Amino acid sequence: MLPAASFGQLAKITFPAGTPEDQGLNAISSEPDAQKKIGMYQDFVQKFSSNADAVAYGDWQLAQLYQAAGDLQKALESGDKAIAAQPHDLDILVTQASIAQQAKNSDKVLESAAAGGTLYNSLDKQPKPDGMSDADFANRITQDKDSAKSSYEFLEVTAFNTISAEPDAKKRMTYIEHFTPAFPNSQFAGPVSSYAMMSLAQLKDMPRLVAYANQALAANPKDVPALLLLANSYSEDSQPDSPAKAAAYAQKVIDIANADAPDADRSRKLSGGAAHSTLGYALLKQDKTAAAVPQFKAAAALLKGQDDQQYAIALYRLGYASAKINKVADAKAALTEAASIVGPMQQPAKDLLAKVNAARPGVKASK
Repeated sequence: MLPAASFGQLAKITFPAGTPEDQGLNAISSEPDAQKKIGMYQDFVQKFSSNADAVAYGDWQLAQLYQAAGDLQKALESGDKAIAAQPHDLDILVTQASIAQQAKNSDKVLESAAAGGTLYNSLDKQPKPDGMSDADFANRITQDKDSAKSSYEFLEVTAFNTISAEPDAKKRMTYIEHFTPAFPNSQFAGPVSSYAMMSLAQLKDMPRLVAYANQALAANPKDVPALLLLANSYSEDSQPDSPAKAAAYAQKVIDIANADAPDADRSRKLSGGAAHSTLGYALLKQDKTAAAVPQFKAAAALLKGQDDQQYAIALYRLGYASAKINKVADAKAALTEAASIVGPMQQPAKDLLAKVNAARPGVKASK
């Protein structure tokens, strides 16, 4: 997928009354049979192949007819031809994004939406025509943007929904890189930034993750999702100083969430619980096991009844840390409860519990 080009002025396809193109379209519009219309538009495009607007309009209509007939592949092919002939027409880009969305072609959705977003935002950068006053020029741009606003917003929403639905981190990040310049000052800027950081965390791209997170924190130093992502990512990073960084970010979340306060809601408890669990894990990686245990206990207390899977992670970590410092009874209690929770931590908890049960008294269970 290529970045959308910078276009300039919006185009609207029209044909002067009485021209051969106009006469041809009038004949097509009077035909009630959709299949016959397809053939007539194909003939129209071929007949007026030297007229870019005629080609664009004909292929645009073919795209919509194929879409209505359920042939989405041909609809996309016709849409591509229409865009190639007239890349400045926002209506064609909206149609193409709609067809691509119906066809579940995410690449094509982002390609069309980004092209439309770039086109719309390029209106502010177009040169002023000779002889036009500054006031008239500004008024024309305002009118153009107002008339195209609903199309722009459709493309913005469609692109964002595609990003949020994409399960593959690498592809999701590619979509974000196309979305961000095409939709500056987007209403979805915050969520898109969060998706970017989540994607980069999954890709283990720490330099870019840190850059995105720092950008978010510059705008809002109390951005809890950004702080948690940094804490979690550093806790899994292999660099020697990463556990200490993870601990610092996790502590910031703990302070911001104040999850033990009487008025703390579910969101604050989840954030605080996750931060305590991450802080404990960072301490564990620094061989500060005794200091990690209270953090895991705090995490479990906050996450119980709020999020079963995060609760299971905290219990597993508590069980492991307790076993490591020979608190066998505490380890068994935590791991037994973790093993009762259906999810990805259930089997690891059962396996570790078996090791703890099999260990001789005074012998630490291995991880």
